[in-house]
Amino acid sequence: MADKANSHPDNVAGQYYVDDQCIDCDVCRQTAPDNFGHNEDEGYAFVNKQPESPDETELMKEAMESCPVEAIGDDG
Repeated sequence: MADKANSHPDNVAGQYYVDDQCIDCDVCRQTAPDNFGHNEDEGYAFVNKQPESPDETELMKEAMESCPVEAIGDDG
């Protein structure tokens, strides 16, 4: 389960975030490409845009459920 206290500083403020357990597997970026970015230097994903529609929210939830290390959190 993701921990807000360990979230990456690259995350934009809001309900969803990625924490330091991310293994950069690319599942979130493939599931919700408009909402996740990639820090190539450090090798992790982060939330670069909070969802702005019901469809984007569904994709964020799907990405969170698909994350193999449960690194995506929902503070909502």
